Amino acid sequence: MTDIAWIDLALASARPKALGALLRYFRNLDTAEEAFQEACLRAIRTWPEKGPPRDPTAWLIFVGRNSGIDAVRKWTKIQALPDEDVISDTEDAESDIVERLDDSNYRDDILRLLFICCHPDLPATQQIALALRIVSGLSVPQIARAFLVSESAMEQRITRAKARVAKAGVPFETPSPEERAERLSIVSTMIYLIFNEGYSQADPRHEAAAFSDEAIRLARLMLHILPSEPELMGLLALMLLQISRRPARFNAGDEIVLLEDQDRSLWNQPYINEALALLDKALRHRKPAPYQIQAAIAAVHSRAKRAEDTDWVEIDLLYRALERLQPSPVITLNRAVVVSKLQGPQNALDLIDPLGEKLGGYFYYHGLRGGLLKQLGLTGQAREAFDRAIALAHSAAEAAHIRRQIDKMQEEATQPIAK
Repeated sequence: MTDIAWIDLALASARPKALGALLRYFRNLDTAEEAFQEACLRAIRTWPEKGPPRDPTAWLIFVGRNSGIDAVRKWTKIQALPDEDVISDTEDAESDIVERLDDSNYRDDILRLLFICCHPDLPATQQIALALRIVSGLSVPQIARAFLVSESAMEQRITRAKARVAKAGVPFETPSPEERAERLSIVSTMIYLIFNEGYSQADPRHEAAAFSDEAIRLARLMLHILPSEPELMGLLALMLLQISRRPARFNAGDEIVLLEDQDRSLWNQPYINEALALLDKALRHRKPAPYQIQAAIAAVHSRAKRAEDTDWVEIDLLYRALERLQPSPVITLNRAVVVSKLQGPQNALDLIDPLGEKLGGYFYYHGLRGGLLKQLGLTGQAREAFDRAIALAHSAAEAAHIRRQIDKMQEEATQPIAK
């Protein structure tokens, strides 16, 4: 590995911990980010010549802190500075930082950094954009291309998000156990949103396709910080099981291949094995929660060698448990697929029809409803549902999948009846 390649990897790995610590020092997201960027520039200039430091993260924190203090001194006096004896300390500051990192601070630093990025005052799109920029270090042009917006629009989105965070006055004290549990839930949701942004992409060359891998990296980071949290294990297991199917989810024409039609030999078995081990470990804690149950549902699919071997009864029980823990029309919609397998399309249709008001703007509702109506031979109503699904599709692949259903329905309607 070249010096530059190693440095890039080291900077990316250190970013959440170092930026989180700098945020604790300066209590200002812009100042912390600028200090970290300056430290990265100095690393690129000095590490190839002098060699890597003993602890790259501690080095970045130390250099970034001093750089940030210089900038604050120069441009403003609003922020309270550390005492002069701290600033002028000539002892082995890097070693001191390493010791403090090894104690406890960095865990809360990273949690705080992630929590700030997914502050409840921010819309989901701003949460994702801010996390990708601040925590993952993606550039504004990269994020803009992924979201199919201009660079200026994405820059404004991130700037507005930072302004909202500053206005909200997020506390910087160490969170209590109750606050940590709340933050963990919100951070997990944000990570899963990032994952889904990437998972929905058919083209692996699309900028957003890499988001799934970044979400998995963030989940691993969180699990490293909080290794005994079963719901984090469940979240990581769920994402690994879903991403294991990525090679089989789209055909050569970038068209969606349904789970039951996928070539299961293409599934990534190492991901599946890791996920199943994580899930088993999580379930031993006997604290069932939504991500663990969703992972358990995905695990049932992953254990079936063929689609016809799927244990739909077990999946139905798991969906019922999920409905009790987290009542949601979307969860009921997913259970309707199971009901159609076990009890037929009419019972599934009866289950989802009351959801029309809440899910009227949801692509998958109309897609499933169209499929059930098609199975019942109600082609006119099925066509209406499919047309509505196409209008709500989020991607060309989704729209193409529904159009294929319409084409198949029309082909079946024009076939002569056998005598």
